[in-house]
Amino acid sequence: MSTTLPHGTGPDPEPGPLDLRLVPPALAAWATAALTLDAPTDRTVWIVAVSLLGGIVLLGKSRRGPEPPAPPGRRSAWARASLAAVLLCVAASATSAGLQGADVRRGPVPDLARRSAIVTADIELTGDPWLSTPRVRGDHTAPAAVLIRAKVRRVEESDGRSTRTRAPVLVVVDGGVAGPESSSGPGAEQGTPEIPEVPDRVRGAAGDGSASAAGGAGAPSDGVAASVEGSGAPSEKAAASAGGFRARAGQAGWMKLLPSTRLRVGGRLAPALAGGDRTAAVLRVRGSPGARVLAGPSGPQRWAGRLRDGLRAATDGLPGDARALLPGLVVGDTARITPELDDAFKATDLTHTLAVSGSNLTVLLALLTGPPGLARLTERRGLAPRLGLSLRATALFAGALTLGFVLVCRPDPSVLRAAVCGAIALLALATGRRRSLVPALATAVLLLVLYDPWLARGYGFLLSVLATGALLVLAPGWSEGLRRRGVPPRLAEALGAAAAAQAVCAPVVAVLSARVSLVAVPCNLLAEAAVAPATVLGFAALATAPVAMPLAKLLAWGASWPTRWIAGVARAGAALPGAGVDWPGTWPGALLLAAVTVAVVLAGRRLVRHPWWCGLFGVLLLLALVRPAPLTRVVTGWPPPGWRYAMCDVGQGDATVLAAGAGAGVVVDAGPDPAAVDRCLRQLGITRVPLLVLTHFHADHVAGLPGVLRGREVAAIETTGFEEPGQEAEFVRREAAGRHIPVTRAVAGEERRTGPLSWRVLWPPADTGRPTAAGPPPVTGPLAGPGVPAGPGPLAGPAPPPPDGPVAAPEFDGPNDASVALLVRAGGLRLLLLGDLEPPDQQALLRSPEAAGMAGVDVLKVAHHGSAYQDPELIRLVAPRVALISCGTGNPYGHPAPSTVAALRAGGALVLRTDRDGALAVGGAGGADGEVRVTRDERP
Repeated sequence: MSTTLPHGTGPDPEPGPLDLRLVPPALAAWATAALTLDAPTDRTVWIVAVSLLGGIVLLGKSRRGPEPPAPPGRRSAWARASLAAVLLCVAASATSAGLQGADVRRGPVPDLARRSAIVTADIELTGDPWLSTPRVRGDHTAPAAVLIRAKVRRVEESDGRSTRTRAPVLVVVDGGVAGPESSSGPGAEQGTPEIPEVPDRVRGAAGDGSASAAGGAGAPSDGVAASVEGSGAPSEKAAASAGGFRARAGQAGWMKLLPSTRLRVGGRLAPALAGGDRTAAVLRVRGSPGARVLAGPSGPQRWAGRLRDGLRAATDGLPGDARALLPGLVVGDTARITPELDDAFKATDLTHTLAVSGSNLTVLLALLTGPPGLARLTERRGLAPRLGLSLRATALFAGALTLGFVLVCRPDPSVLRAAVCGAIALLALATGRRRSLVPALATAVLLLVLYDPWLARGYGFLLSVLATGALLVLAPGWSEGLRRRGVPPRLAEALGAAAAAQAVCAPVVAVLSARVSLVAVPCNLLAEAAVAPATVLGFAALATAPVAMPLAKLLAWGASWPTRWIAGVARAGAALPGAGVDWPGTWPGALLLAAVTVAVVLAGRRLVRHPWWCGLFGVLLLLALVRPAPLTRVVTGWPPPGWRYAMCDVGQGDATVLAAGAGAGVVVDAGPDPAAVDRCLRQLGITRVPLLVLTHFHADHVAGLPGVLRGREVAAIETTGFEEPGQEAEFVRREAAGRHIPVTRAVAGEERRTGPLSWRVLWPPADTGRPTAAGPPPVTGPLAGPGVPAGPGPLAGPAPPPPDGPVAAPEFDGPNDASVALLVRAGGLRLLLLGDLEPPDQQALLRSPEAAGMAGVDVLKVAHHGSAYQDPELIRLVAPRVALISCGTGNPYGHPAPSTVAALRAGGALVLRTDRDGALAVGGAGGADGEVRVTRDERP
């Protein structure tokens, strides 16, 4: 997101006013490109004609007029020349934007997309493939699809008509489509280079945008639901990523493809759902006819691919965070980054380190040329003089290094932007002057917008320009002010740069994330020192991997230490309860934040003169970040004192918590969204989870598992024995194994207790699961109790002995029927948690010996989000005083059903639902004469 100028830059040797003459033409070109990309052609022509004519007239008057002796005359001539430059830049920008915008709208592809036509297309890949985000839809997770940016070079309709074009498209490849076959023929290459590893999780973004495709398996065959956002987030490479998942076998062949590869594919065209993007259509590839490789990647792309693969191989043996982060820090390859780590970087505003930015190139150029201000002098430092390179040779070598950087990191718009920002830093290194850098930044903006007008609509481009401008304009003055107040020079420069970039970029980031990070500045300060060594050693590993892999592994090991420090900073900052505050994600909200920032800066200039006030505000900020539970409860009223059971507001899904002592809670289900359940547990003050119960494996109950595990000590996970859907069951096993958490099976009759909490498993029966030789596995590890081989743990109680002889799986219709149902006693409260049990299983419970214990409970967690499928006899037997329903606002299933709500109220229950009432907490003594208190989380 930013270009970081190296330490040691002193005050400008030529102080004076900033040279802003090129700023108005650059801003005018930027605005024109953003407005005319999708404007009608006649309007664009008028803009070009009027601007060009006006610019020529003003330029002519400026040249013909005599040189006036008076200052007012000089100002008039300068104003005419400046206005002429603005008009000419507007004309050039409108021309470029009109031509490139027309590529999206003209030709046969947009018309064929509107008709959902089936075509055969020759495409050329313009970016790396990535996997879409598997999204939770109801009770299942939509499978990931491979997404690729490409240009259609030739399109053939079903009637045989063929047309040459150059329309940009988003290619969507579902999991069942086999990889492309190589084609032997004149000019064709045999396949593509082998990649040593198909990424576990390839994050979704390309260039300055992000794309998400919906409609994988199970989507209608006659259309595509896809959205392409034309604006990148602060970390464009992280814009569409969530969930840990792997490429399917059929997708592996697609993931190996490199940019510039040419393919022939058959598929169906559909319009992109989001307008204003550089995508003319979405092309969903069909399995028949199979895709064929017409020509392999170009030589430079093949070379760059080998380097990137070598870096992946060199990092294979590193610890998890270093293995994931190092390729991202070096070349923007974020394929291995987990959702948990990605969220930590977002919460601390460190995502710019994962995107290819000018800071990467700046570090390398600083290593080559040495400290700023000395690059042109005899005593210059860096590697160049030690290698005997002259100034001219140094400049040429730096240019070659910049070109190689662009090739290895892919010549996408974001990389080109980073190269230009790095060139600005190179200018600082070579001259030691800052006044010339603002015109250089304006020139870079102008040239990039003329080259690629789509950048004008990219949030990533906006953030880069704002951050670089802040470093050039605000940071020197802020750093100098800190030095005058006794702050050490290096710390003052780092603090001034981080604060300036954060102050300028925060309003835009708030629009993207609807959140303001309170830990961004300290986290960036702590991480900054580790970025340079990690980048240098990482690039060294990248360069040596093709020729000396053992040396590359050694260099990668050295880079892993600063990389792990960066990850640790991100995790520690994100773990603070007050790491960020919600903010309106709108442009009025951005303007409000900008006004607040200006007020804080102005107030800060006065406060620094009063150490006691600074100390007081520092303590207040620390309390806001740490948010001690007693203080938070007093200020917000949440969670209420003495709460026993809480239902989190996680949308269409289930996530509930049973209080089990100070900072501890038994969590029942994890909901569909890791961020939502993590936020809920943070607000409840839960740091230890003696047991996580996953009632069944539907995605709306287990997909949020990483959020429960994030920063918490989870002793064990207990699940149903019916392991369907298999994809979600495998996901749970993988997450648990990665953190060495034992997974056990819940069976009816099992009783456990921890602290003031005790419960009995009512369902499923002991023979749930796949057939085994000796019944279900015994409860082990921390769940062990009397009669179980393992020693007693924090949860104790008798476990039912396994049945004799082999058992068969029950005839369940689906995962809901195998949901874990619990009868809980929390203090004096009795609670019945039914998971998603369907009526036949509810009737089976009525016929079981457990029925007597379920009569007259205090709280009922209504089954299956309050659907219409409830057994009325069970509702009458249970007769709850309070019925809680977890459901999402506007869910497509009509949950909760009016008939269910009416039946509960007819039995005297107070019915509350998370879609209307938000998160809910239950307390009180319970029982026949006791009170049951329910508190809503009424915070905004």
